[in-house]
Amino acid sequence: MEKQILHIDVNNAFLSWSAVEMLKQGSQIDIREIPAIIGGDETKRSGIVLAKSMKAKECGIRTADTIYQARKKCPNIKIFSSNFQIYRKYSNELYKLLLQYTDKIEKFSIDECFLDMTEYLMKDTLLNKAKEISKRVKEELGFTVNIGVAHNKLLAKMASDFTKPDRIHTLYKEEIPTKMWPLPVSELFMLGKRTVPKLYNMQIKTIGDLAKMDKKLLEKKFGKHGIMMWEYANGIDNSEVHYKEEKPKCVGNSITLPENIVELEKLEEILLALTEQVTFRLRKYNLLAKTVNVQLRTKYFEDTSHQGKLTISTSSTKEIYEKAKTLLHQMYHKPMEIRLLGVRVDNLVEKEEIQLSLFNDKRNEKQEKLDKVVDELKNKYGYNKITRAGKMNAGNLLKLKDIKK
Repeated sequence: MEKQILHIDVNNAFLSWSAVEMLKQGSQIDIREIPAIIGGDETKRSGIVLAKSMKAKECGIRTADTIYQARKKCPNIKIFSSNFQIYRKYSNELYKLLLQYTDKIEKFSIDECFLDMTEYLMKDTLLNKAKEISKRVKEELGFTVNIGVAHNKLLAKMASDFTKPDRIHTLYKEEIPTKMWPLPVSELFMLGKRTVPKLYNMQIKTIGDLAKMDKKLLEKKFGKHGIMMWEYANGIDNSEVHYKEEKPKCVGNSITLPENIVELEKLEEILLALTEQVTFRLRKYNLLAKTVNVQLRTKYFEDTSHQGKLTISTSSTKEIYEKAKTLLHQMYHKPMEIRLLGVRVDNLVEKEEIQLSLFNDKRNEKQEKLDKVVDELKNKYGYNKITRAGKMNAGNLLKLKDIKK
């Protein structure tokens, strides 16, 4: 299966996060919109510019300039101290939001990360997920991100570094010649500064020049690093998203529909598929949920959400789907045309924290066994190979599709 990778990069992270925090604390000025920098102690010669606003950049101020140099270039510059406690706070908030989309997240730095979305698209497209994440980060967290969309980490990273800020770029294999090869070779990921002059001496000026070089010649000149450079220039990267399994605070999934849907029955089917993935992840972490939230977005981009509490904390697909369906019916009224549908569960607790007596009900035992069988089959044959047939009722059956050993 072809990988589905996103690279998320916060635009001007330190200055943006400082701006968001100041606005929350009542500031009337958004420092992203004035000549401003994040820097060290102005009284010390070692104080340097860590981040700058666009207006500061227009004054000629560059990252790593001394504060003294910045003052000379822009006498009215506003200087704000760095605060890594705030940066960690917003980095963690971004991470928590992204966990609603996939468990496989690699923190590449405090302000960027890779997402492996391969098993989490639910027949949606990777580009649609990128658009949804970008919109939610802006609306819910108050800052913007660049997102690279590709089939491996290298190309996703390269794509996210294209035009900024607040942009989404694809870089698929067929786009490499037009989007990546014309770039200066110095922009190739993981290419050291000392290597660039050596490549220039070999008349290698662009990434395309490097991609078309004899691989054996590069190996002779640079060793294993030469092979890596050639592979990267050709978009070859088989590395995995290295993620640390952490139990999430909430679990959710949503889908931007390929076409607007009016029929309630179709929405129920999609809701079931979303619920099944959410509960699959719950059981993977041995968690139970007490609250269910359903979100709708109309063709006019009007968002509505309802949430409700379950009778008991559970990871049962049947119980959570029934609550989600009730919420859907409360929100939906004809002739609504729905373009996005989402479900999320909150108030999560460890299964061991709940008294076992809650599960003595025979119907719950039966449902748990069914869920366990479905999960085992999905783990064995692949998540998308197994689906439930029909609606969630007492006669629930399994339908196996295209299973190949």
